[in-house]
Amino acid sequence: MGTVTAVCTSPAKGTQKTNVNEALFIEDYGIQGDAHAGKWHRQVSLLSYDKIEAFRARGAEVTDGAFGENLVVQGIDFSTLPVGTRLSCGDVVLEITQIGKECHHGCQIFQKMGECIMPREGVFAKVVRGGIIRTGDEMQVVGNE
Repeated sequence: MGTVTAVCTSPAKGTQKTNVNEALFIEDYGIQGDAHAGKWHRQVSLLSYDKIEAFRARGAEVTDGAFGENLVVQGIDFSTLPVGTRLSCGDVVLEITQIGKECHHGCQIFQKMGECIMPREGVFAKVVRGGIIRTGDEMQVVGNE
């Protein structure tokens, strides 16, 4: 079980996301108002709070959403979950569709730190069932479909 520590969106691709504290997740689409929403497999991105904190401990000055992540969750190591794993948060059900992604070396985090955690630690999901997720909500791993 984990706890949502940030819900982030951005109006344009390629920009840092901002913690908006709550958002509407739309079935088979993504987050209302987020640039990455759409009919594809990377509707929502997730990062583990603990992985971000470890990166900060190495000197990275990053805020929630800096990696382009939509959800930051404490207590779940997403990088250990296989594709197909379902996550439940209130009414919302997400299904992991991709683990990691190629980092473009023009990324500000990569330029400053020489690395980025999103390629190793970030996961992507599609929205199986919609609803609202808020900071402080509990998330649980409910298995594979």
